[in-house]
Amino acid sequence: MSEKNGLPTGKHTLVEEGTEFKGTMSSSCPIVVMGKVEGDIAGPVIHITPSGVVSGVVKVKQLRSDGELAGEVEADIVEISGRVRDRTVIRARSLEVSLSVTKGGMQVVFGECELAVGDEPNKEAAVAAALAPPAPAEAGKQAPGKPTATDAEDPKRRRGTQPPPSPT
Repeated sequence: MSEKNGLPTGKHTLVEEGTEFKGTMSSSCPIVVMGKVEGDIAGPVIHITPSGVVSGVVKVKQLRSDGELAGEVEADIVEISGRVRDRTVIRARSLEVSLSVTKGGMQVVFGECELAVGDEPNKEAAVAAALAPPAPAEAGKQAPGKPTATDAEDPKRRRGTQPPPSPT
């Protein structure tokens, strides 16, 4: 999708300003929301313009929000410079938050929400790593302050002791 003035060129699904859509929306081309969409949304890309509002379950590869976002979002790439409402959940591999210009300065507004960025943790891999025996380099190490069998056999090698002074 190439963009001109921040909006996609070519074929796209458009929800025009002043339009409200409630229900399930699925598109095989980029979705541009200038109005209000409430419900389940699926597609390759969604762009919420500054006048746009999206509320519901959003599953896309890429999300760019300059408007208002609420609900549950699953995307590979998320770019936010608008408002995120309370109780919003965002799951993404990549999250970019940009400040937007307002009367009092630049800001991004997050309500009470949950952000999950990066690959989803793999419980089995974490448990296996925690239970794995130490690496060979670790196996030869000993606890500090405990003598080894060799140290106990040879008093000169024992840590923290000096051989007795030789009589002169």
